[in-house]
Amino acid sequence: MTSAQTMLTTLIVATIVCASAVVGGCAATKPRDQLYPPGVIVSPYDTAQGDVLWAVIPPLNESGTSVADSAAIGDAIVASVQGVRGVRCLPINRSIDAMRSLGYINGIESSSDAHKLAEYLGVDAILVGSITAFDPYDPPVLGLALALYARPGSMAQASQAKLDSRALSMAFTDFGTYDGLTFAGEPVTVVSEHLDARNHDVQMALREYAIGRSDHNSALQWRIYMASMDLYTQFAAHHSIGRLIDEEWLRLAQQQARRGPGN
Repeated sequence: MTSAQTMLTTLIVATIVCASAVVGGCAATKPRDQLYPPGVIVSPYDTAQGDVLWAVIPPLNESGTSVADSAAIGDAIVASVQGVRGVRCLPINRSIDAMRSLGYINGIESSSDAHKLAEYLGVDAILVGSITAFDPYDPPVLGLALALYARPGSMAQASQAKLDSRALSMAFTDFGTYDGLTFAGEPVTVVSEHLDARNHDVQMALREYAIGRSDHNSALQWRIYMASMDLYTQFAAHHSIGRLIDEEWLRLAQQQARRGPGN
């Protein structure tokens, strides 16, 4: 073998060794099975005496389409509430069974009914919802309006005024000006979210939600939540509950500010 051939062979071997070292280094730095913690919602409640207990009523379907599964979406809302630190939630079947036992076959019709249901279940608050939009086709759309009502003596004062499901589709700023919306007093917090996957803000929220909940090495990665309406429903429920808890943080902070320091 000539000296030129020997030098060429040495150069090729050295190149291969260097390339292997680089690839190996990258693999060591970013292993494919690396795990990431998902984001967690934290409640503002004092849990010194235990977690706050909520119950969820199956949301009303006001989307205009019969394909929206109220029970499935209700289960997703319950799962999202269960994921909130400082809050526990009864299974939705418990709420349904209690409504049947109390004779509320057609749902809650008055604040008196809601008071009895909350007392029957022994919960601190009841979460009432409405499905305002539903489109399972790519890109998916899901609208949710949620109102958190408190049991007398826990989070709000009792009232006997009439409930009206139409109020659940109102804007957040409209609440408190509508006399028909009460359950053991006015709702302590209300949120309304229209989550259209074509919206880039929604996509950014979806990508953040997918961290720690999806395989970042898969072909779809975070977009898998737009490929399945069931998965998109999980995201929508989590996002809406997160917004509701954000409003609860704000409400309690304002309440504390009105009381003054040290109170």
